[in-house]
Amino acid sequence: MYMPDFAYHAPQNLDEACTLLAELGSKAIVLAGGTDVLHKMKVGKLAPENLVSLKHLDDLRTIRHEPGRGIVIGALTSHNAIYTSKLLQERFLSLPMAAHTMASNQICNMGTVGGNIVNGVPSADLPPILIALNASIRLVSVKGERTMPLEDFFHGAAETVIAPGELLADITIPDQPTTGSTYMKFGLRRSGALAVVGVAVSVRVAGDTLEDARVVLASAAPTVMRAKGAEDFLRGKKINDDLLAEAGEKAAAESRPRDSIRGSAEYRRNLVGVLTKRALRKAIDEGHV
Repeated sequence: MYMPDFAYHAPQNLDEACTLLAELGSKAIVLAGGTDVLHKMKVGKLAPENLVSLKHLDDLRTIRHEPGRGIVIGALTSHNAIYTSKLLQERFLSLPMAAHTMASNQICNMGTVGGNIVNGVPSADLPPILIALNASIRLVSVKGERTMPLEDFFHGAAETVIAPGELLADITIPDQPTTGSTYMKFGLRRSGALAVVGVAVSVRVAGDTLEDARVVLASAAPTVMRAKGAEDFLRGKKINDDLLAEAGEKAAAESRPRDSIRGSAEYRRNLVGVLTKRALRKAIDEGHV
């Protein structure tokens, strides 16, 4: 398949990239890893007049810990870089393991965490575990920058609150007292499959009490969503299998799945209940995995 004609731009730094996007407006599309944009151009779903490549913005490929802030992940960090990060493996292994389940090795070498977020699809694998870990994002443009909780970024299926001319610069996982977290998904093949349903959780356990929990669902609503009713139900209770099973039922009741070729709404709702119970048990028993 032939690519449509376009003008190619490769700014040397973030300021230059923001200036270009402000000048080109709706005639430009950002190119990060390209695993989604280039495919859509090849099949005729996108025909931008301008591609603004971020390949020279090496500052957005770092993973570092900033005291008082947390772990900062540049938006151009690849899925494989997340998977192999010693810092993330030591602090929050659940995120590298989620990245490892996403796609083939070739795609994971190219695809970026920023692209996975900005696409805004409800089946994305990284937003659920990042939201479970209370991550925030930083958006930049010629007008300045703004930060927000990642969970507030998604507006609808493939819709986000990012404004024209804005770029996602980085994601921050704050230092936190959570004792465990994990991401589980069910796909239609053994590896590299889109999530029919995904569930991410984080927990704070003290003795036999679940002091706090976050439950985040993928492919269970038009956007990645928190099951806040299930979270409220779990908070402060003694841990047992019946509690976790009921939390799964409450998460399933909160979910708003749809019928699709990959699974009916009823099937997805049932998966939410099962995976929520399993993910909570895993995070409680095994920590950040």
